[in-house]
Amino acid sequence: MPITYAPAGKTGKWDGAMDWLQMLSGAGLILFMWCHMILVSSVVVSPGVMNAIAEFFEVTFMAQVGGPLVFLLFLTHFVLAARKIPFRAEGQKTLWQHARMLRHGDTWLWVIQAVSAMIILIMGAIHMWVVLTDLPITAVKSAARVQSGFWAVFYLILLPLVELHVGIGFYRIAVKWGFVKDADRAKFKRGENLLTLMFIAIGLITLLRFLFLSVN
Repeated sequence: MPITYAPAGKTGKWDGAMDWLQMLSGAGLILFMWCHMILVSSVVVSPGVMNAIAEFFEVTFMAQVGGPLVFLLFLTHFVLAARKIPFRAEGQKTLWQHARMLRHGDTWLWVIQAVSAMIILIMGAIHMWVVLTDLPITAVKSAARVQSGFWAVFYLILLPLVELHVGIGFYRIAVKWGFVKDADRAKFKRGENLLTLMFIAIGLITLLRFLFLSVN
C-alpha cells in the first residue's frame, strides 16, 4: 500500500500558521493573566475596590461573555501547544535525555513550560468552572473559598505554576519572534525572572489578604 505524504510547502505553511495562532493565543492569555492579577489583588487595597471592579465587569457583561471566551482561548492555546509535546512514554524519555545531554537553559525552560501546562490545564479548568458558575465575583465570596482550607492549598500550587508558565511564555515569545535580540537575551531573561517573582509575591499577598478577610 503506498504511503502518501503532504507537500512540504503546504505542511510548512500550515505549521507556520499554527505557530502564529499559538503565539497570539499565548500573548492574549498573558495579557489576561496580568489584568486578572490587577482585579484580584485590588482586594489588598480594599474589598470595596475589588467589588467595584468586579461589578463593572458584571454590568457590562464582560464576565458573562468574556469568561467563557477566555476559557475557549485557554483550551485552544493548549491544543495548539500540544502539537509539540510528546505524550507517549518513549517520546518523553527521549526528550528528557536530549535535555540532559544538551544542558541548554532554554530547552529546560520549554520542558518546565510543557510540564506545568499539563497541571494548569486541569487546575485552571477547575478554577474557571467554579468562578464562572458562581457569579457575581465578590471579595467576601473569594475569601470564603480561600478560607475553606482546600482552596488555599489549591491556589498555593496553581499560583506559582501559572506565573512561571506565563513568565517563560513571555520570554519565549519575545525570543522566538525576534522581539529580543541575542545580545539582549540574558538581560531580558533577568527582567522576566524579576517580573515572575513580583507577580508571585503579589499573588501570595493577595491570598493572605483573603485568608484574613472577614466573611461575616
